[in-house]
Amino acid sequence: MHKGRIVFAAALATIGLGLSACGGDDSAPPAQDSPETSDSAAPGGESAPADTGDDSGGSAAGDATAPGTELKVGDKAVLPFEYTSDKKGTIAVTVTAVEKGTEADMAPFGEKAKGMTPYFIKMTVENVGGTDLAHASLKLNGVLAGGTGTGVVLMGDIPGKCDNEAAPAEFTTKGATYETCSLSASTGSPVTGAEFDEGDAYSDGPVVWTG
Repeated sequence: MHKGRIVFAAALATIGLGLSACGGDDSAPPAQDSPETSDSAAPGGESAPADTGDDSGGSAAGDATAPGTELKVGDKAVLPFEYTSDKKGTIAVTVTAVEKGTEADMAPFGEKAKGMTPYFIKMTVENVGGTDLAHASLKLNGVLAGGTGTGVVLMGDIPGKCDNEAAPAEFTTKGATYETCSLSASTGSPVTGAEFDEGDAYSDGPVVWTG
């Protein structure tokens, strides 16, 4: 069973909600219940900036995409990544879609989710550094037009529509990939993109993908 929680970032209040959704893998590590704020990327301030001549939108393997880089959906960003003290490496993230759901999709999150429209941030993650990142979990946040945050962070998923999959056990070698989805939501303006803001360097200058 997955559990869902909603954090209203603007109010700095956390609401824990039970999510009775089927479709979860009980054998998977409990990465879904970990707050995003506990997962931080390794500092990338000294990394080389993105190669803007690359039509993929990312940088060469091993060169981190510079903080503050703006990309399009479909582009790749190379990012330093840290999941736990012994799960560190470099990943490449390609946001493949930002899809709008319906308010009815939020029903499993209960009364606090009324009036919210979900958005499904779908992505492909590649192990660039070749370190052991098995079972690590990545979450991107949704952004509104103009680059502002949604004010709402969802911890959980909507099985069958947006499954926040952790990296498989085989995600330990260079070139390994997997697909996952981050759930975002808005109470008004539409979510138009996604951002990576983990770690000191990227918290002040997130990498942003827009449609």
